[in-house]
Amino acid sequence: MKKLISAALLLAGALFGSGTANADALCTGKFPNLISDVCWSCMMPIKLFGTATLLGGGQDDFDSGPVNPICFCQNPPKVGIPTSFWEFDMMTDVTSVPGCFPLLGGVRVNTGVNADAFGQISDDQSGEIGSTRTSFMQVNLYINPALYVMGAILDDSCLDQRGIDIPWVSFADPTHNDDELAGIIAPYAFPFGGMVAIGAMSADAVAATAGFPIPEIFWAAGAYGHMYPLTGNNEAHLSMEQTARLQTTRVLAKLHAAGTQWSAFGSDAMCGYYPQIIMDKRQYKFTRLYPIPQTVKIAGKCCDPIGRSPILTQTNTELPMPGWRDFGYAIFRKRDCCSGASPG
Repeated sequence: MKKLISAALLLAGALFGSGTANADALCTGKFPNLISDVCWSCMMPIKLFGTATLLGGGQDDFDSGPVNPICFCQNPPKVGIPTSFWEFDMMTDVTSVPGCFPLLGGVRVNTGVNADAFGQISDDQSGEIGSTRTSFMQVNLYINPALYVMGAILDDSCLDQRGIDIPWVSFADPTHNDDELAGIIAPYAFPFGGMVAIGAMSADAVAATAGFPIPEIFWAAGAYGHMYPLTGNNEAHLSMEQTARLQTTRVLAKLHAAGTQWSAFGSDAMCGYYPQIIMDKRQYKFTRLYPIPQTVKIAGKCCDPIGRSPILTQTNTELPMPGWRDFGYAIFRKRDCCSGASPG
């Protein structure tokens, strides 16, 4: 398996190009062009001193960093200025085919396990009150610190310096298709299955559609649906765009809960990252890369905070043909940092 994944990683270098590499009839995809297929407005606004907007006024943001003219770090010693921006450092693709990597051009590997765990959408379209469609999808997470790789902005200390990698794939995670087993990762979610907790989800959806989701309502993913269980099962499938964004959100929440995904915003992040077991949903924004890049701006924006209704962004993304049940996203993470120089 390691060798197969490593072989797939060799293709990641082509992420700066655009094209397809379809070697499997069931698995389709396209290498995203990091110049033309990414909504780079998503990294805005860039702020200095916590308040002064350098670039990108009008883009979605929330106050998080310290409001000071200068900042200090101890290890290593550094003096700088508080800087805030949104960093493109991860991607996901959501697919119905286990072992399929749509953002690697449609490469498919032999999973060895869960090879028959294909994604599916229930056919309940009765329209009866209370009836819902359900779905199950596979997900892959990519580390792709594009700004660092391209040397685009700021000093390197403020950028994610990890190498391109695929650290998590759902077909190799035994909790992805088992709701009960997934509860071990987030046992604190069990009390939030009651009607009162579910009712609070509507407030989260409204808040996310107007701006950012409510971090205190951590059991909801805004208009995407239930945050828990952290599996590939969606009990309220409305569209592939909604389900794919929900699955992307759940993967991030799962990795936060496992302690392998750290946060990068706020005063605690000025000199480095810190663990956050219950994910603050406000720290991520998504923009679609596949099947149709989300580069056309709606109300001046082409990316969305977690939980914002996808009703406008999903237009013409779901067609009855191969590949149109696979979706890919660029993930922008809020970054607050002490940008400056270290002595020596």
